[in-house]
Amino acid sequence: MENNTCLVSSPSSKLAIHVFFVCAVFIMFSSSMVSSANFLTDIGHTWGGGDRIQILNNGEGIAVSLDETSCSGFQSRDQYLYAKIDLQIKLVSGNSAGTVTAFYLSSIGEFHDEVDFEFLGRVEGDPYILQTNMFIHGVGKREMQFFLWFDPTDDFHNYTILWTPQHIVQLVDGIPIRELKNEKGKRAPFPTMQPMRIYGSIWNADSWATRGGAVKIDWTKGPFRAWFKNLRVDGCLRSHENSKSNCTKSSTSWLSSTLDNKSKQRMKWAHTKYMFYDYCTDTKRFPKGLPLEC
Repeated sequence: MENNTCLVSSPSSKLAIHVFFVCAVFIMFSSSMVSSANFLTDIGHTWGGGDRIQILNNGEGIAVSLDETSCSGFQSRDQYLYAKIDLQIKLVSGNSAGTVTAFYLSSIGEFHDEVDFEFLGRVEGDPYILQTNMFIHGVGKREMQFFLWFDPTDDFHNYTILWTPQHIVQLVDGIPIRELKNEKGKRAPFPTMQPMRIYGSIWNADSWATRGGAVKIDWTKGPFRAWFKNLRVDGCLRSHENSKSNCTKSSTSWLSSTLDNKSKQRMKWAHTKYMFYDYCTDTKRFPKGLPLEC
């Protein structure tokens, strides 16, 4: 992983295929199983810094911004092999076309694993699009896209990534919007080996983010700023010295959690009313057959 850079790969379709970038603020978590990151005392090093990084409320949160010179964002120092992460985000208001605000987990390397929340910038008056995506062993193309049932620029909302050996669940304000099950019986790929770090960012993706790239960033509206706060991590730490995860049964009830009937109904509601693209139904995109997990 290169530091102090924004790496952008070419999307392979008009869909918002993930663009891997690095603009990092290292956040040093304690060795305890559950921690609330303080953005004032736990920041180790920054890129895209200066006025682009603003610490809020004595370290409760952080504002990151994008201008013509650089993106900005953060990255956890620690790696996790399974975790439950909650983060509250308030998105760029007004005309944010061409920008992407992201919260995701990722390992590193050519065959990396990744779980994404990506908020695609909008022309003022249009709704934000929330794209979720997953890379497993370096292969993505697992997008699901949603409209939100609220304006994500008015206030903070909570976004959760739950990653266990059984499934990955992404939630918005406690409502599950996506579940990827570990379908070992189908020989479907699932991330079980590579520890991942936590990332948050804002960056330039105007080649594809808004109306398929037709609308570019209007830099006169910048700098573009997003806010993150109340980052909570309940995870199994993977240290550099120890290849095993620091994870105990007494502190990880989430590790064996499943979606109950109420949660499944909420996810069905989100899919019915707000999801408008699901890669698992796109037979034109996968003429040789849908991915195994579908």
